[in-house]
Amino acid sequence: MPDTLREKFAKLSGVAFRRYLMYTNVAISCTLSGVGDLIQQRHEITTKKIPEWNERRTRKMALTGLPIGIICHYYYTFLDRKLPGRSLKILTTKLLVDQFVMSPISLGTFLVSVAYLENATVHEFFESLKKKLWRLYVAEWVLWPPAQAVNFYFVPPKYRLLYDNVISLGYDVYTSYVNHDNDD
Repeated sequence: MPDTLREKFAKLSGVAFRRYLMYTNVAISCTLSGVGDLIQQRHEITTKKIPEWNERRTRKMALTGLPIGIICHYYYTFLDRKLPGRSLKILTTKLLVDQFVMSPISLGTFLVSVAYLENATVHEFFESLKKKLWRLYVAEWVLWPPAQAVNFYFVPPKYRLLYDNVISLGYDVYTSYVNHDNDD
């Protein structure tokens, strides 16, 4: 008897979110980082800031999702192993670790990845760090504490990075904006 579309999707998602969870998480991270840049470039084209879509730029932004996706996959696994449960104390601890440890690691990884992909010199990297890090970190403080409170309290562990990436799409648009904003 043939499987229904729903049954096929359930089997596929079961494989993707169990057996190949890390690869799934990284693929989603790369895809949404690229989509965030596409959205930002579409806005820049509409407002006449750029004349046309820059495919290389989107490819580079998508590639920044690779190391971040890997790091976040293992981060959520580690965090849930070390801090199991959903009590207020556990939730608060996870939020503090997320903002004071993981946020700087993610931002640093993003900025190092961009510098590498753009063949930036060490001097150019540090200049970029000075211009962009604070803007991105302040935005992290606005977006992520409430989003992660929902994530850590309601979302099952195997779907945490998926949820993170879906929320991150808006943040990816902003990171693309900050990364390519020459008016700082």
